[in-house]
Amino acid sequence: MDRRSFLRASTVGGAAAAATSLAAPAIAQGNITWRMVTTWPRNFPGLGVGAQRLADRITAASDGALTVQVFSAGEMVPPLQSLDAVIDGSAEMSHGAAYYWQNKSVALSFFTGVPFGMTASEISGWMRYLGGQELWDEVYDQFGLQGFLSGNTGTQAGGWFRNPLNSLADVQGLRFRTPGLGGQVWQALGASVTNMAAGEIFAALQTGTLDAAEFVGPYNDLALGFHQVCNHYYTSSFVEPGLATELVVDKAKYQELPSNLQAIVKDVCQAEYENVYSDFVANDPRALRTLVEEHGVTVHESFPDDILEAGANASKDIIRNLLNSDDELTQRVARSFVDGLTLMRTRTQGTDQGFMSARQRFLDLSDL
Repeated sequence: MDRRSFLRASTVGGAAAAATSLAAPAIAQGNITWRMVTTWPRNFPGLGVGAQRLADRITAASDGALTVQVFSAGEMVPPLQSLDAVIDGSAEMSHGAAYYWQNKSVALSFFTGVPFGMTASEISGWMRYLGGQELWDEVYDQFGLQGFLSGNTGTQAGGWFRNPLNSLADVQGLRFRTPGLGGQVWQALGASVTNMAAGEIFAALQTGTLDAAEFVGPYNDLALGFHQVCNHYYTSSFVEPGLATELVVDKAKYQELPSNLQAIVKDVCQAEYENVYSDFVANDPRALRTLVEEHGVTVHESFPDDILEAGANASKDIIRNLLNSDDELTQRVARSFVDGLTLMRTRTQGTDQGFMSARQRFLDLSDL
């Protein structure tokens, strides 16, 4: 799907869905309707589709006892105000990424993705078995919220650039869209960093407000049309190795739900974590093939070594500062993350990486 078709379908679909939601007949007595606001355009590959699918699954699994209506980016509130809509009570659910809210607590960045940090499977392991969820609960308790992992993009692409980056010197002064702790890393490397929602990036690239941008990866980036402005694509990010999305709910209202509905929300979110990840694993390669074969995009699999080394050092400095934060909860989140990564990378690097290397070296499928 090209950018114009995607945006046209998103706009028409969004308006129709909003009208349908506002005109919906009253639900059966005793049933509950919750509003989910999202940071994604409607029908957005992987993320917007994943938010709608999560809502539909909650509604279906509860047989309509908990009906979730989805309002995509801009339909109820601007995309980067979706969490505030839950805090102020104008919506019951927000679907987005925790690092969008690091201005409320920098600790939230650990629950989306950390530069040179955890992969999708490692984040899941930390959250579910090594204390990550309990710490996340403490962070969101401060705002009357409850968070659930709701998806993962896997390792993201490094971004789109008008010109190739030949060395660290090329980063100096680069106006770059990239969020979270990863944005802080690029800033430390000399870039001028900003964050903006998905639907705003193309225009900023086109007008020259931005020199470069990263969002997720080929599946999303093809729909957003970045290749129409920038031709150099770095396909492996070092700042976003496994980006988790979240469903955040009003905690008081969640706790008022019957236990079976609470379980449905929690279990559907866990199922969608794997489902969204599978969607990206299957469709990123297809989209990348289209970008290369139909649009002539130049692919770079990795950044130059001096950028990677400087990025790793900046990442370590940022984490060290958070380990010594004035906020005791941020300290504990950072320590738990570091300890979890130190443990789990022994498996990822000692087992998975060895297999991946062997497969790359010795298994040739081109003749099958």
